[in-house]
Amino acid sequence: MFPLRFRGLQGLRSDLAFLAGYFLSFLLFQQALRLLLWARNLPLAEGTPAADLARAFLVGLRFDLIVTSLVALPLVIALFLPRGLGLRRWARAWLGTAAALVFFLGVTEPEFYHEFHARLNSIAIQYLKEDPATVTSMIWHGFPVVRYLLLWLALTFCFIWVLRRLDQATRRTEPIPAWWIRVPAVVLVLFLVAWGARGTLRQGPPLRWGDAFHSQDLFANHLALNGTWSLWKAAFGKTRKEIGKKWLKTVAPDEALARTRRMLLVPDDRLLRADTYPVLRRHHPRASGIRRPRNLVVIVMESFSARFVGALGQDHGITPNFDRLAQEGLLFDHFFSSGTHTHQGMFATLACFPNLPGFEYLMQEPEGQHRFSGLAVLLKPRGFQDLYVYNGDFAWDNQQGFFRNQGMSRFVGRYEI
Repeated sequence: MFPLRFRGLQGLRSDLAFLAGYFLSFLLFQQALRLLLWARNLPLAEGTPAADLARAFLVGLRFDLIVTSLVALPLVIALFLPRGLGLRRWARAWLGTAAALVFFLGVTEPEFYHEFHARLNSIAIQYLKEDPATVTSMIWHGFPVVRYLLLWLALTFCFIWVLRRLDQATRRTEPIPAWWIRVPAVVLVLFLVAWGARGTLRQGPPLRWGDAFHSQDLFANHLALNGTWSLWKAAFGKTRKEIGKKWLKTVAPDEALARTRRMLLVPDDRLLRADTYPVLRRHHPRASGIRRPRNLVVIVMESFSARFVGALGQDHGITPNFDRLAQEGLLFDHFFSSGTHTHQGMFATLACFPNLPGFEYLMQEPEGQHRFSGLAVLLKPRGFQDLYVYNGDFAWDNQQGFFRNQGMSRFVGRYEI
């Protein structure tokens, strides 16, 4: 028999068992939401290999684990208290509320994906922010709202029931461990949960959307993502976008458009839809006797500044090989960097998208999931094969995920060399 003051209290082991049950059940529920997304968009999944779909569910567990860990984090911190989770009423209320939010986003996302072919992102935030009344009316009259609300309620109450059963199954009357036992144990659990919130065991950056791009099939890659995680990332990036907007007010729109066209258009260009797409154009190249090169090699070097290059008028004598190549080929002496960071130059050079204010970290942001008219997209139909070589870890700056989405299929990095 334990002393009277211990009765009715949950020991550390029982609290950990309760949290372990929560992790397992919440991961299963999020996989069910992924299954719902796939079922609603079956036409978009036509032609997707079954192996890629199966792997999407496996890869998606990592993104689900991030959401699951972040929700559990306050409860893990509460384990430092002598009473731990106590009678767990507040713990179950917190988990139920968080799950209700995740389930709401999960049952609305299949229709969102059907319309926009993207997981929840800044579009949802922007539409609701600009005209919530109109958007709400469109949703109510255009989609089976009642059916989805009933599904949401069913999922929520089912999960609350699971939490209640987990509470009952793990309820134990145990002595409260001494602080020198409880604190190290909780620190270890907190470390594991924080690790889960990163979504990856690798050093460096945490899990990014590019880690979901595991195949050449776009739907399978999107299926591996988590809508709650994507929306949270989009909301987090809104602040950076707002800061970038101040640049848009420095030049009048008409003048900015005129300047851009003067810099981009050549006499052989013809605008196609000037009102909708200001610089969308068709180019008619003049006949040239230059044969198509056998290979096109693009070498991107970090910090290769013109002030060190002999071919550009410097006398340091540290670029003799480049100076020799400059004499044999074409040297563009007004070719400037497109940003202040390596990743900005990479997506500008290979994906042909400029480094715009508010999109400085495009490769890591949800907007980077769009396909741009980059080198791989343009040259593959012309018979070129691609090879992306990098002397580092592809997880850095989300390189592999971003450029795989831009048409690159072969990657050689630190672990392949």
